[in-house]
Amino acid sequence: MYKLIAIDLDDTLLDDNLHISPGTIEAIKSAISQGVKVTFATGRSFVSAQKIAAKIGLNVPIITYQGSLIKNLIDGRVIYERSVPSSAASYIYEYCEKHGLHLQLYFEETLYVKEDNEKVREYARLSNITYQVTENFNELVQKPQTKMLIIDEPELLDRVAVELREVLKGQLHITKSKAHFLEFLHLEGNKGAALSFLADHFGCTMDQVIAIGDSWNDREMLEVAGLGVAMGNAIQELKEIADYVTLSNNEEGVKHVIEKFVLNKHANLS
Repeated sequence: MYKLIAIDLDDTLLDDNLHISPGTIEAIKSAISQGVKVTFATGRSFVSAQKIAAKIGLNVPIITYQGSLIKNLIDGRVIYERSVPSSAASYIYEYCEKHGLHLQLYFEETLYVKEDNEKVREYARLSNITYQVTENFNELVQKPQTKMLIIDEPELLDRVAVELREVLKGQLHITKSKAHFLEFLHLEGNKGAALSFLADHFGCTMDQVIAIGDSWNDREMLEVAGLGVAMGNAIQELKEIADYVTLSNNEEGVKHVIEKFVLNKHANLS
């Protein structure tokens, strides 16, 4: 029945130590051997997600930057790309300058920051990518941004999100990948729009798609997928809209979904 599985990475496919269990890899490979397409749908950059895909042996297009970029793993061909509108990007930059917020830019597969600090260093460590500090940050803002990201305390970002959603209503998709990451993207730079595009690319109907995630940024893809799955460790808001809640990322939740709904092993799930 299911022909396409889209899996988030952090806190979904990856456990808390950023590892994928051998059992989960085996389940993914078994699904692929049955003709099922397995892809990622992540907020990470293509470069970061590509390293994880190599460990599994995927060879399909993957959804990255929250849905702003779909790129083929085999030849690097871009099949879907959306950028933050320049006027909105300028407003976000000025807002961050005024309020002293740490802003990150993503342009042509490179992460740029205005200054080196602990926030970007920790982000780069978690994402397993490098970054560049640039003196021309204000000029770079005018370039097509795949996404923009503010890192700060969750409560502060919640207030910022409310304010900017009101000011930039209808111009941007604003979401969180983690409590302390507030991200800004094109309206069609979300996992739901990207997954719908990719399903059509593969010749699948949406009822043949499984989407698995854990956080705010996974909402759109769980809503459009035939089977929307929330991890056991997912935020409550996602569990409430999910068709199914699996085990946590530390309990091989992705493996159990594949075994139950694709491999028909009927794993015992809580």
